[in-house]
Parts: sequence; structure tokens; C-alpha cells
Amino acid sequence: MRTLARRRSRSTGASALVAMVLGLLLVLAPAASAAGGLDDAAAALKQGQVYVDPAMTGRFSQSQADALTAKIRKADKPIFIAVVPATDAYGASTVIPDLRTKVGITGVYGIWRGDQFQARSDKAALPTASAERIAGASLRSHPGDIGATLNDFVDTAAPQVKGHGVNSDSGGISTAAVVVPLALLALAGTGVFLLFRRSRKRKEEQRRAELAQLRRVVDEDITAFGEELDRLDFSPGAPDADDVQRADYTHALDSYERAKRSMDEAKGPEDVKPVTEALEDGRFALATLDARRTKRPVPERRPPCFFDPRHGPSVQDADWAPAGGAARTVPVCRADADRLATGQDPEIRTVPTEHGPQPYWNAGPAYGPWAGGYFGGFGGGGLLPGLLVGTMLGSMMSSPAYGYDGGGGYDGGSGYEGGDFSGGDFDSGDFGGGFDGGGGFDGGGGGGDFGGGF
Repeated sequence: MRTLARRRSRSTGASALVAMVLGLLLVLAPAASAAGGLDDAAAALKQGQVYVDPAMTGRFSQSQADALTAKIRKADKPIFIAVVPATDAYGASTVIPDLRTKVGITGVYGIWRGDQFQARSDKAALPTASAERIAGASLRSHPGDIGATLNDFVDTAAPQVKGHGVNSDSGGISTAAVVVPLALLALAGTGVFLLFRRSRKRKEEQRRAELAQLRRVVDEDITAFGEELDRLDFSPGAPDADDVQRADYTHALDSYERAKRSMDEAKGPEDVKPVTEALEDGRFALATLDARRTKRPVPERRPPCFFDPRHGPSVQDADWAPAGGAARTVPVCRADADRLATGQDPEIRTVPTEHGPQPYWNAGPAYGPWAGGYFGGFGGGGLLPGLLVGTMLGSMMSSPAYGYDGGGGYDGGSGYEGGDFSGGDFDSGDFGGGFDGGGGFDGGGGGGDFGGGF
């Protein structure tokens, strides 16, 4: 009993120590000031993630700011919003990088300045091109309406942003609020270890859940391809089979086995990309074999059908517009091309989500590697982001890596992500430009280089 009491005493003492340190942090935390200026804006953003300069309260009220703060805290994402006037205190070309430097936290920074709105982000939280496009779309959807624009921006960006809010209690305490102060106070040891272990466990759980979500969809893809092989009714030993046809058939079989083996060995969402690459390769081999057997010209290598890669290689490009979106040109199979030509809806691949079946491009970032394997080998890896610009999946795809190969995107639970403290150590290229035209905006747009996208 005495041993148990001593253990409880030590446990209580450790808890009391952490509580004491947290209390000190709350006392020492900078309070948001109503005086205005970069220093006050940065202090308010570190504390509440939303700042409104006193000169702008007539256009964006305190109650609106409180509601937006509550939304960001509920989303538990490192999103920072500032509403400031177009004055020298907030330089047009420097306000975004200045605030990022002073706040010092990896995340997404959206700044409404005067009558313009722009956003930049650290790659670890969200590709900066995605932040720009989301900001531009939100502003164009609600011209002149600060509240509607900012809420639209947060609603759209939050599902795509990695990391946790600075006041998050879902993963304990942020690195900024614990690691630095506790290190200075020489009290970090036990608390920091527990926090990092909890954070790593949370990331691993998320990674396993995403892979489980993908496994069902990929298994359906593999099964569908296996059924195509069964229906082929090709015998390599048939009198009319030649060596070229046998090579196509062997290629398709090898792709099928490679897809199954890769899926069996998958440890995370990023491991799904080789699976769908193999399936795309195998389906083209089947299309080639079918053409040779029927004495038709061998098809050119084209991307799979955009609406459902299980339809096989596309045969042409067609104009299509999603509900509420602008028209764009997408690669389609023969059946979907005929449906579109007669005014019918294409057969779109839907996947299960917590909100029910959704098109794969609205199912979340876990589907980045899945789609990247099917479409990433075309157009230098840049085909899919152009097709999906403006969608949940398309917004995160700013590079051929599709955010999942360690290039600033999905890291399988290693490395840092949004919400970590970095001080002034960040990629200034992500925050270059500003409200004076240097950032490629024309009144808060962005994405002007995407041609026929959304």
C-alpha cells in the first residue's frame, strides 16, 4: 500500500508540475491588443488565430471574429486570419511574410488587407499554390464580403490543412506552447516525451485508418482487373496467337500480380500509388492485346478514363462540368464519351466516406496516391492537378508527388507538419509577393495559370 501511495504521489506531483508550467505559460502569453500594428496582430494570432485591426471592426465585427475563431478552433487546424487596413503599417508586399515571421508557427496565413484577400502557407501545412487558389476562389465567390470570404476560405482549407491549432487540446499542447518554454525552465523532460509519443501515436492511427479506407477501394480495382483477365478468353497456345500477343498477355498478368503484391505489402496510403500504376499499365496491355487480336490499330498510350479508371484507357478528350463548377476537358472512355454526347451523366467512381459515397476527388487527401498512380505518369505528372483544380483532392496537388512522397506532403507520420513552432525559419518563397501585384494576384485571385480549370 505504501508503494502504491508513493507511485500515486509521484504521478500527482508530475501532473501538478505540468499544470503549474501551463499556468505560467497562460500568464506569460501575450494578450491581444486593440492598438493595431504588426506586433499586436502577431500576438493576437498566436493566442486566438484571428486578428481584426480596430480600423476594420466596422466591416468585420467582434462577433464575426469570435465566430470565425470558434470555427478554426473546432477544426483544430493551424489557420491564421488577419483583417487589416491598406495602410503603411501593413505593407502591401511585406505584411504576409512579416506576420508569418512574428507569429513563428507553421501553418496557413490568410490576410484581408483593405479590399483584397490573399493567403500563403508553409508546405508542411498546405501547398502554397493551394492556399492561393482557395483564397482566390473564396474572394471571387463573395466579392467585397469579408465575413463570407473568410468563412468560405476556412471551410474549404480546413479539411486539407495538416497539423493542429495552436490552442488544440486534441493532441495535448502545441510544440510552440510547450517545448520552448519548458526547455527554458528545464522542466521539459517527461512532459515533452509524453506529448511527442501521443502525437506520433495519433499520426500512426490516422495513417492506418486512411490505408484501411483505401484498401477496400483498391481491392475493388484489383478484382475488376482480374475479372477482365478472366473474360479475355485468350489462350497463349492458340494457333492464331503470335509472340507479340503473348507478350501483351504476359505483361497484363505480371501487372495483375504486381498490383496484388504491392497492396499486400502496403503500410500506408503512399504505398497505394504503385498498385494503381500497375493496374493502369496492365489495362493498357489488355487494350493493346485486344486491338491486335481484332486486327485494329494499336491504341495510343492515353490516361485512364477520368470518371472511373476501371473503365480502362481513355479514347478521347471531352468537355465536362461538375455540379456548380466550370467546364474543363477530361480524358474519357468510349462509353462515357457517348453518354456525354447524348446529355447523360458519366458513370463516376464513388468511394465511401464519413459523409456517404462521394466522387473520389471529394473523398480527401488519402486518395492522392491512388489517383496519382493512375494519372501521374501523363503530362509530366501535372495532368491530374489541372483536371481537379478547385476540388478537395486537386487543391492539395501542387507537384508530381501529389503531396504523398515526402516532398512536403504526406510523410507517414514522420517529420513536422502544420502547427509546429519554427520562428523565422521558414521557406520565404512560400510567402513571397503581396498585395502590390508581386504575388501574381489580380485583386486576390491566383490560379490564373490554370487555363480551363475551375
